[in-house]
Amino acid sequence: MLNNTTLYRKIREKYKTKNTTGYGLNAFIDYEHPLDILAHLLIGSEGTLAFISEAVMHTLPDLPFKLTGLLYFDSPQTACASIFALKNTGAAALEFMDKKSLRSIENVKGVPDKIKNLGEHGSAILTEYQAATEQELIDLYYAALPELNKLPLLHAPEFTRNADEQGLLWKVRKGLYPSVAAARQSGTSMMSEDIAFPVERLGEAVVDVQNLFEKYNYPEGIVFGHAKDGNLHFLIAQRFDNAGEIERFEAFNDELFDLVLNKYDGALKAEHGTGRAVSPYVEAEWGSEAYSVMKRLKKLLDPNNLLNPDVIITEDKNIHLKNFKINPTVEEEVDKCVECGFCEPRCPSRDYTLTPRERIRIRRALKNLENAGAKEKHAQLVKEFQFDGLDTCAVDGMCATDCPVDINTGELVKRLRRENHSIAAGKRALFLAKNFNVLENSARLSLKAGHSFNSLFGDNFMHALTGTMRKIVPDFPLWNNALDNGQRTTDNGKSPLSVVRCPLSKNSLSVIYFSSCISRMMNGGIFNTFKSVCCKAGVDLIIPEKINGTCCGQIFSSKGFTDAYKYTANETIEKLWLWSKQGKISIVMDVTSCTQTLLNSSKYLSNENKLCHAQMTFLDSIDFAADILLPRLEIKNKKNKIVFHPVCSVYKMGLLNKMKKIGNACAVQTDIPQFAGCCGMAGDRGFYYPELTRAAVKLEADEVKQTPYEGYYSSAKTCEINFSEAVGKNYDSILVLLDEVSV
Repeated sequence: MLNNTTLYRKIREKYKTKNTTGYGLNAFIDYEHPLDILAHLLIGSEGTLAFISEAVMHTLPDLPFKLTGLLYFDSPQTACASIFALKNTGAAALEFMDKKSLRSIENVKGVPDKIKNLGEHGSAILTEYQAATEQELIDLYYAALPELNKLPLLHAPEFTRNADEQGLLWKVRKGLYPSVAAARQSGTSMMSEDIAFPVERLGEAVVDVQNLFEKYNYPEGIVFGHAKDGNLHFLIAQRFDNAGEIERFEAFNDELFDLVLNKYDGALKAEHGTGRAVSPYVEAEWGSEAYSVMKRLKKLLDPNNLLNPDVIITEDKNIHLKNFKINPTVEEEVDKCVECGFCEPRCPSRDYTLTPRERIRIRRALKNLENAGAKEKHAQLVKEFQFDGLDTCAVDGMCATDCPVDINTGELVKRLRRENHSIAAGKRALFLAKNFNVLENSARLSLKAGHSFNSLFGDNFMHALTGTMRKIVPDFPLWNNALDNGQRTTDNGKSPLSVVRCPLSKNSLSVIYFSSCISRMMNGGIFNTFKSVCCKAGVDLIIPEKINGTCCGQIFSSKGFTDAYKYTANETIEKLWLWSKQGKISIVMDVTSCTQTLLNSSKYLSNENKLCHAQMTFLDSIDFAADILLPRLEIKNKKNKIVFHPVCSVYKMGLLNKMKKIGNACAVQTDIPQFAGCCGMAGDRGFYYPELTRAAVKLEADEVKQTPYEGYYSSAKTCEINFSEAVGKNYDSILVLLDEVSV
């Protein structure tokens, strides 16, 4: 090949643009030793030449200092004509988005309003500068500013160093594919390709692709991509359930690929695999001579064509029009999903049973089996899905936090659980809800008895009853006995209230302490901590004396018992409305997931209770600690190094920064593990499926165990239990932290 000057030059020219079409023929001219050549040919060969069982990655550093902003232009041509100048300013990333792609995300909370006001052809480039030090970043920006000011921008350039704002901009850019896909017609599939053009002709190419969308009636089609490299992605929604639709798709493909190759001398694949969708066009891009080299290579390493047949190399020129992935209409959450996989790292069951993406894929498979009349296979898959798909889903909803279109697979699973419940099961749940006081008292006595039995007969005696709780539940006095240390007064309302007054208090602030049922059942002593920090801060605590049996309803909601949840939520709101003196006194809760449950309960309330709910103020212990207690406390005993476990609701309620604020005030160093995520407890589900929690916490627990800390803290009792066992250190409430460091 080195002696074939024509082919040599072709290979060199092709790789001046991003290109992953076919095999990496540059290996033949970049290396001399056969093993070096083979090793580099295997990269990107998509399993067609060999199976790679292990790989060592050499990674690039994630530079810590960044400036990120959106630059707005009046057209794709204007935007793309600015790329060369932007590259020369040292920008690390230049991400192009056309008007339709921007329209798909313009209503996302926090997205700049300027996006909505762009003209019909308006475009934007997400621009980011990165540096190893703060000074380097400042120097880089000020050196770039004169060039930025010369650009034909619709608005003056605005950049942010705020990590949350940067994260939103990148989430929006990375989520374009699923955002557009979520709005597609049910029953269609999203088709995407990644093509590359010479950077100097990128604007012209964008307009040509947009014209093809119009010609072939793809009104939802969008164009976006890595402008710095001339690499564009496009998306279209396509049906494959009739011959006419497939013919339209074939004609569009043919004309698009002709445009890329013959008008622009670009690449059909810029960064992703050739696959079967592009394999019929590989020869057209590379020419017969280069393609014959690829065919000989495939024959040499896979003579029987066993490895991924028809991928990259094919004799079937219509392979891209066969075996389409059909997405049937199933249900709202499933129909919106394009299986992008953004949700998977957040899922606590990802290393145990299924991820949200896999649960959705199985829902589609079930519908396809149903439509095909495959009753036996359908029944078998339903049976297997029960444990892997339904029983072991934590329904924590963390999947929605990384999903660009907010698909909450947990809500889907709750609904499926509800549909699977028998009428009798629903009635039993409602009976328990109406008699929750008995259930709570029984659970408390069982835990106390379990502790006693374990003391006599060993730690495993009560395993079947209490699971992991057995190891750390102490023999606390009953909840109401803790009130004996406070000054008791009685409200003349329906339920008596006890007011614990601080000697330092000037009655400037009072709050109602609504303890969670799990706190009351497992650790009544948290009251003493609450009382202590409130006393130091000069805050009066109001304690409902008849609080036993009152619950946020999460235990019923998570299991899909809607009637029981509605009853519990309405009963609780009615009591809180009375206790809070018609919403005049704030309500503080000690478990973050319970706070979130009550905050989101409105749609399950009666019309009257909805009005009451809207007038009440619910404070999580994190809100209370950060906003009310910290400014009033004198921190004297700062810890050196502590670690937090942010529970799921911390992320969903946007409390992470407040948690960090508490940590910064109470310790010299506060760590939040890189692998922090849902622990799988889901209130009580971890007690039924301990393997779920063990799998969910492994990465975070292993990370935490690498460093000794003076304290370990969280904001939900069951999660604290789980991590205490996983890490081997006692996790406490953040209120315990405040009490420890204040005087």
